[in-house]
Amino acid sequence: MSTGDIALIDYGAGNLASVRKAFVAAGASLSTPERPSDLERAAGIVVPGVGHFGATRSLDAQWRSAITQRIADGCPLFGICLGMQWLFDGSTEAPDVPGLGVLTGTCARLDDHGGALKIPHVGWNALDVAPDSHLLDGVAAGAYVYFTHSYAAPVTDAAVATTSHGTRFAAAVERGRIMGVQFHPEKSSDAGLRMIRNFVALCGA
Repeated sequence: MSTGDIALIDYGAGNLASVRKAFVAAGASLSTPERPSDLERAAGIVVPGVGHFGATRSLDAQWRSAITQRIADGCPLFGICLGMQWLFDGSTEAPDVPGLGVLTGTCARLDDHGGALKIPHVGWNALDVAPDSHLLDGVAAGAYVYFTHSYAAPVTDAAVATTSHGTRFAAAVERGRIMGVQFHPEKSSDAGLRMIRNFVALCGA
């Protein structure tokens, strides 16, 4: 990959085309790294993904080490949907697969309240937005974004936006230059594109 590109990690968990299209629309130059050492030249790292937490097993020790090192160097990291869940310690969906562990907590299945709620949660929800978030700068309180998921991260001090589907959960997280969203910003109209632009600006890309 070229120096200064944002690295879009492909670990086989979803179609990257829509994510790539949204980042390009936000002015980013993206590359998909072939090996962990390629991340040394990345201006930022995006970990997308849909589906089962077990898919993150493909992000083995070498990838985890390379990503952790780049975080330590100050490189921005953005997890999307399953990619956000991977930032945490792990998930009850695949207890034997560790997350990256840069955020504390375990992701868990949404409560269907005895069958009263449909899981997976699919559709548009309003965000309860915290102040002073770089990722959410310019995103209005109550903005609607698009979700499709069965598992979610807990609300911790890293949460900068929450919403609920039976249970309140972290919709967006941020700690320094580590960021993530449970929803799909690439499918979330102007609000989602604004978040992508905010991340791209942080990368200097």
